[in-house]
Amino acid sequence: MRKLCGLIFALIMSFYAIGSAYAAQPVYTLGSGDKVRITVFGEPDLSGEFEVSGEGQLSLPLIGTVSADGKTLRTLGTDIEAKLKEGYLVDPKVNVEVLNYRPFYILGEVKEPGSYPFVNGMSVLNAVALGGGFTYRADKSDILIIRGGDESRQPEKATPETIVLPGDIVRVEERFF
Repeated sequence: MRKLCGLIFALIMSFYAIGSAYAAQPVYTLGSGDKVRITVFGEPDLSGEFEVSGEGQLSLPLIGTVSADGKTLRTLGTDIEAKLKEGYLVDPKVNVEVLNYRPFYILGEVKEPGSYPFVNGMSVLNAVALGGGFTYRADKSDILIIRGGDESRQPEKATPETIVLPGDIVRVEERFF
């Protein structure tokens, strides 16, 4: 009986841990460089793969440009449905999915700074490894991250375990001695 109670407790705790890990994931918002697949059900001529422009726009058949910058997939789908209802389709159903995420950037004291393709679940340490590793001048305890590449936002302190998101700018600072 004691083992059974212990097993049930362990299962409950593992479900709690899994649920809280998913809850901690931020909702993804689209930005310049993302490539999406838009499916308008029953309308293959209106469906296709599109890239968010530098201005944050998508150019779609029939309805023209739609703003995508900063929107979630669900919000973008709802916006497209609303535009299609304006004299084109009676009850459009739209699905939006990301095909390719925008790149992230690693700068500062890494051997090969630059932009790299986003990989889901990548940590700052993985990003540094993609950038060729730390230079000898790198301050491994002073890493900053600007979320979503919005340079008007304040940099946040990052640890090697911090998760990198699409469009992030990761900067490894130089040590002074």
